[in-house]
Amino acid sequence: MSITGNRRAAPASDGTSGVARRLVAASALMLFLELALIRWLGANVVHLSYFSNFILLGSFLGVGAGFLISRKPWSVWPLTLPLLALLVLGVLTFPVTIERSGSDIIYFTSLKLHGPPAWLVLPILFALTATILAGPAELVGRCFARLDPLTAYRYDIMGSLVGIAVFTLLSVAHAPSLAWGIIAAGTALVLTQPGNRLVAGVAAATIVLVLGVETFTPGTSWSPYYKVTTEEQPNHGPGFLQINVNGVPHQLMAPARWKLDHGERIYQSPYLRLPGNPMNDVLIVGAGSGSDVAIALSQGAAHVDAVDIDPRILAIGAERNIDRPYADPKVVRHTNDGRAFLESTDKRYDLILFALPDSLTLVSGASQIRLESFLFTQEAMASVRRHLKPGGAFAMYNYYREPWLINRLAGTAAAAFSHAPCVDTFGDAQAVISVAVDPARQRCAGRWRPHDATVVAPATDDRPFLYFRGDAFPPFYAVTLIAILLTSLVAVRLLGGPLGQMRPYADLFFLGAAFLLLETKNVATFALLFGTTWLVNALVFAGVLLVVLAAIETTRRVRTPRLPVVFAGIAASLALAWVIRPEWLLPLPYAPRLIAATVLAFLPIFLANVAFAKRFRDAGDSQAALAINLLGTIVGGCLEYASLFTGYNNLLLITGGLYLLAVLLAPKGAWRAA
Repeated sequence: MSITGNRRAAPASDGTSGVARRLVAASALMLFLELALIRWLGANVVHLSYFSNFILLGSFLGVGAGFLISRKPWSVWPLTLPLLALLVLGVLTFPVTIERSGSDIIYFTSLKLHGPPAWLVLPILFALTATILAGPAELVGRCFARLDPLTAYRYDIMGSLVGIAVFTLLSVAHAPSLAWGIIAAGTALVLTQPGNRLVAGVAAATIVLVLGVETFTPGTSWSPYYKVTTEEQPNHGPGFLQINVNGVPHQLMAPARWKLDHGERIYQSPYLRLPGNPMNDVLIVGAGSGSDVAIALSQGAAHVDAVDIDPRILAIGAERNIDRPYADPKVVRHTNDGRAFLESTDKRYDLILFALPDSLTLVSGASQIRLESFLFTQEAMASVRRHLKPGGAFAMYNYYREPWLINRLAGTAAAAFSHAPCVDTFGDAQAVISVAVDPARQRCAGRWRPHDATVVAPATDDRPFLYFRGDAFPPFYAVTLIAILLTSLVAVRLLGGPLGQMRPYADLFFLGAAFLLLETKNVATFALLFGTTWLVNALVFAGVLLVVLAAIETTRRVRTPRLPVVFAGIAASLALAWVIRPEWLLPLPYAPRLIAATVLAFLPIFLANVAFAKRFRDAGDSQAALAINLLGTIVGGCLEYASLFTGYNNLLLITGGLYLLAVLLAPKGAWRAA
């Protein structure tokens, strides 16, 4: 069947409201499932949270495939709940680990690896995610066939907003996976035809039962970032609690005295290397369950600002830390991103500590930014220096895994403070890097000498990839991305027919790729300007959807300029965003910074979606047109990895190139008609 030959049905009149309600519900389920799978799989397949963008790309493929399937006489929707039940049951019954090793990119890993290799696990999860998402996408596509394209598209975006709003509210409430399962399975059951509800009901009950067992397992809770599990350590004595996140050991909550006397020596070193510090005002980033705060208090801190991005881990520390550091009136807790806290305060400190602030997840499924990425850039270190008193000092410690990373961080500190720091290493790449504003106030055991002749340059706000050495593109990423692109190409060919028949919508493909790349760049920008918190991330995605909806309504209700004028506006807005660097906005007060960032980020998105809406309005086959556009987002998701070398700002140049391809490939008639 030709894509261009399958014309949409005439718009309904009296039945439009019922179709619209079904479309909104299916679209909400589609986005909710996508977000839930990214979070839940990342929490239960160890180390998958480092590769959640692969699950996102699988979702894009599934959604695009679902739209193509909606033009077929057969359906994939009846498989959605059974496959989801199989996935949930399989993941929790047969736990696996995505093995990560090597020195090209550093991962904070589990100590025990089990299950099949990554090259087998990732394709299975990718395929299952795509097939599951294809079901609700098919329902949305069948609704598209019964409505005017722009009317259907607006209801699709409304449903997506509902999906992201519900998931955000669950994150606010720290809701467990059982709540996600009840909402997803319940909505799917409502959308299932009565004749198919027996099998769907059994699958839904299985999902709820299995997630119920997970939810009520003792010591299990959820934060907006992680699945958190706690284990008492009775062999060590009272006050010892192992905190794991996403299946990986994350923190050992232990009495401060034990950590100083018998624990790892990294906790002692900052105070030994920076003697005489008055410690009237101390900032601890990565305060977590409170052990580092308790140690600072035991060393004489008069006031401590304790900052951690994860509210659940902070709560565990407040509830269960035997030293009760968060009950001390000298301590103030701040649930925030460390870099965002630094940029939002004028306070100056005697001592700033980065206390093991390592994450086990990406900011979102659409970027390579980890929660702490912007905390270790050269601009962040300069901000630390500005927030220190004349006699102040800074220290950071962790198990850094690789000598080159220790050298890189030491070099970053040396550049910010204009003299070499103290560097103490213990065992297998544990290290403490300590530096005072006045070099006479630091007492180093010896002069810092890099392990390698070449010290990797500091990470920057534009390239915040601290753990990427930068020698070459990681082979694992290259192989996986090529496999994803080939799989997507085969899926489009099988479901959509000969590729040549899709030529009329080639411009929509590149519009989709450019849109995803632009969205990813905006996630990075807002993470830098306002913090890498889950709330900022959710607001960015919701903001993008609202801007898309505004573009649709503008196109429906107002006579917009012709396509050449709109694309000229896109080019101008991209150029403006490229020239005005995000770091230039950081010194601005919050309100003007938000306004400037919103205009720079969302103006090209608005104009691009006006262009898309104008093209989509006249599409002969709305299902195929949107499918091709969504499949283009897979290419955009793969191109995001170019930021490892280009930086995020130069992604705008690639985005501009994609929009240029869309202009060159747009049918001539579309330019005249629009």
